[in-house]
Amino acid sequence: MAYRVNNIGLWLDEPEELLGQRAAEKLGVTRSDLASVRVVRSVLDARKKGSPRYIYTLEVTLAPGRTAVRLPPDVSEAPPPPEPLPRVKEPERWPLIIGTGPAGLFCALGLLERGVRSILLERGREVVTRRKDVAKLMRDGSLHPESNMNFGEGGAGAYTDGKLSTRINHPMVRKVIETFAQYGAPDHILVDGKPHIGSDLLPGAVARIRDMLIAGGCQVHFEQRVEDLLYRDGHVAGVRMADGRTLESDRVVLAPGNSARELYERFATDGRVSVEAKPFAIGFRAEHPQGLINSIQYGNAAKNPKLPPADYKLAENLEVDGEVRGIYSFCMCPGGIVVPTPTEEGLQCTNGMSNSRRNAKYANAGIVVTVSVQDFEKEGFRGPLAGLEFQRHWEKKAYELGGGRFFAPAQTIPDYLAGRVKKEPGGTSYRPGLVHADLNRLFPERLTQSIKQALRGFDRKMRGFISEEGKLIGIESRTSSPLRITRGEDLQSVSLRGLYPGGEGCGYAGGIVSSAIDGLRIAEQIAGELA
Repeated sequence: MAYRVNNIGLWLDEPEELLGQRAAEKLGVTRSDLASVRVVRSVLDARKKGSPRYIYTLEVTLAPGRTAVRLPPDVSEAPPPPEPLPRVKEPERWPLIIGTGPAGLFCALGLLERGVRSILLERGREVVTRRKDVAKLMRDGSLHPESNMNFGEGGAGAYTDGKLSTRINHPMVRKVIETFAQYGAPDHILVDGKPHIGSDLLPGAVARIRDMLIAGGCQVHFEQRVEDLLYRDGHVAGVRMADGRTLESDRVVLAPGNSARELYERFATDGRVSVEAKPFAIGFRAEHPQGLINSIQYGNAAKNPKLPPADYKLAENLEVDGEVRGIYSFCMCPGGIVVPTPTEEGLQCTNGMSNSRRNAKYANAGIVVTVSVQDFEKEGFRGPLAGLEFQRHWEKKAYELGGGRFFAPAQTIPDYLAGRVKKEPGGTSYRPGLVHADLNRLFPERLTQSIKQALRGFDRKMRGFISEEGKLIGIESRTSSPLRITRGEDLQSVSLRGLYPGGEGCGYAGGIVSSAIDGLRIAEQIAGELA
């Protein structure tokens, strides 16, 4: 019999050999009664400053003839391995998948698992070639509009970190993580409480997934931008490419990411695909020396070599001018760098990333405030693209404030709070570079005041967060899609049969794992229709 044993703690100075002994004690048996002990999950608990420890979940099996004396509430029988999914009849016309981000790739994987091949269409370049365009953007601000931090194989996540942590609780989470490990991501992601691949290793895993899809009979086409959909009697009939070619299919999976603005604008203009504005969040990137964050989070244990670079997760719900809104940290990157993520000239936006070792000098995270449809209307933006227009408006303002070439406007946190431009923001990981500017000139006053109040609250939770060593970099604006392609319970567009909007860009996910799960769900829906 195999059991899942939760909440086994180890202090930093304790050897892992104690895990089996403590699991046996919970089960009321001796260590010799355990035939095997396997770590399923490991989470760092740093709530007690100066005394962090790791909390483990184990899977143990008992020797033949041995049984557990007791099963405490945090012990349960281990779940059985999943049954293989049955294959279905392949349609005459293969499904078309727009986009090779997590939603598109995992939709193709899910379909192939059921015996259905697909055709993937990607506007950008394959992931290794794309690296050169990303490097050029970071080096001198040269933007390739079709191959950048957002467009290309692997989607926006390929070169912005590869974090696999997620807030959603879904049975497919494990499948996504195991798939990345199967295709070359480091094995430690299988047990880490906050799994992270790294921008140096994730592209290789993405390329191997693509190679497997091709070996299974799928087609993957790069530098092929979809211009529009084909329609027939209220049903999707295929796609029209930017070069004028058409591809026919009665099933199209729409997963182009949240920066495919011209496609969403076309849908909103012709009205045949239902689009609605959606709340999202906007703000800045906060950057601090990693050593400072380590000291704040770990206390006098900060230099212990067994500890990883410290991260943080902060949130406040505040009432400002009669409105309650959330302000929170987003995509925290310990030992990381701040990167430019524009897809259009004249618009400035940023994100963060870390390589697998997380050994860079600085830590960064988005500090963002939620914005609603009502916020869009107050700035004069209405209709299904109101959020997109709001987003673009502030990206243009940030570009102007930075002086062009994707230089980022930046300010120390104390100066931002005081409304002054006094101290230079100092060193940074951001390339092409920073421009000392007053970030109070960005965003409506009600949002600025919300961010300022939250920063003061964050400093009460993490003493030293407000420091002249800390800076804000403008702007973080693409936290999630500012619109939603509305779909029904069958995951099809409510206005166009056969169109399956999915992933982050269409408003149904927020990150690599949730996007991948959404792709798998669409694959299951299509397979169910073909069964």
